[in-house]
Amino acid sequence: MTVELRDVRRTYREVTALDGVSVGFAAGTFTAIMGPSGSGKSTLLQCAAGLDRPDEGTVVVDGTDLGRLGEAGLARLRRTRIGFVFQAFNLLPMLTAEQNVGLPLRLAGQKPARATVRRALAEVGLAGRERHRPDALSGGQQQRVAIARALVTGPAVVFADEPTGALDTGSGTEILGLLRRLVDTGQTVVMVTHDPAAAAVADRVLTLTDGRITADRAC
Repeated sequence: MTVELRDVRRTYREVTALDGVSVGFAAGTFTAIMGPSGSGKSTLLQCAAGLDRPDEGTVVVDGTDLGRLGEAGLARLRRTRIGFVFQAFNLLPMLTAEQNVGLPLRLAGQKPARATVRRALAEVGLAGRERHRPDALSGGQQQRVAIARALVTGPAVVFADEPTGALDTGSGTEILGLLRRLVDTGQTVVMVTHDPAAAAVADRVLTLTDGRITADRAC
């Protein structure tokens, strides 16, 4: 398994967000996580990605137990082995597409190779847009930059939290097609979505209710 959660529990102010969740995500698969608001979808994603620590249980990513890492080690793992795509893109407005994509490498203490960054942009269909800043790109193009940024370090898994939520239908369809193609070439993707049409692109759909997995079906 690329990612495995074992009996993970997370509580916020006496509200149980995850109630003993155990689940694995195999390499080269596309999993969609669905459920009503407050069901624990985003908490599961954040715990799996090392953005939040569970109160109990174990999270293993690419063979590494996240609970055994300190904050510095966890940050290094997130920068190198985990890609995260947010609904709001989270691009820095003063940086070009090329600079935004290279940012994770700079944060990891590396000098981004122009060829590596431009290859990541080309993979998401943005060759020729390297010097455009976010305000010169459409919403769909900005999300493509965010996906390229998530891919540039060669992560073991890409987590996506409502990646089409801020997009129009056409742009959302393009982003889902891009994620599907990434999986078809070996990437592991775990996506939170509220949209059944988006979930249908995945190989597998998990449903969470009150912090527990209540359904697990193949598409």
